[in-house]
Amino acid sequence: DGKTYDAYVIYPKNHTSEANFVEYFVYQVMPDILENKCGYKLCIHGRDIYPGEDAASAIEKRMQKSRRLIILLTHQLINSKEDAYDQHIALYNALIQNDTKVILVEMETIGTYGKLQESLRFMIKKQGTIKWKEKHTVHPQSPNSKFWKQVRYHMPLTPRAS
Repeated sequence: DGKTYDAYVIYPKNHTSEANFVEYFVYQVMPDILENKCGYKLCIHGRDIYPGEDAASAIEKRMQKSRRLIILLTHQLINSKEDAYDQHIALYNALIQNDTKVILVEMETIGTYGKLQESLRFMIKKQGTIKWKEKHTVHPQSPNSKFWKQVRYHMPLTPRAS
């Protein structure tokens, strides 16, 4: 299908204490589970988009080469202007061009969705979110946990051959 990645990951990129866990999740936990244990190929900003590349066109190209978009919803991502471009392009591709499925992961309780942009609210209403509650489970790193099974359910059927 001409795609390079199984999923492009959108997450808050500000370096605050709340973001530390999210960055750890994005750079350590997700690759360990989805790439190493399940065989998927992720595109992660900061790992797969190189310094010196035009960020806007690189983001757009990588999204187009991805079968899914995973958006990690946090208060920081919702309120950030810096991450708005990633989200805007992702939601445009998903809603208008209808060519990419979006997986919404609530990394923390968002509460009411009133502050979210309308397109994101529409996606949540249409398909719901997967909630990260793994801090409370015994094996958050297990690909067989309920959370990872839900994520894998929304991923492409078979990981691409490496």
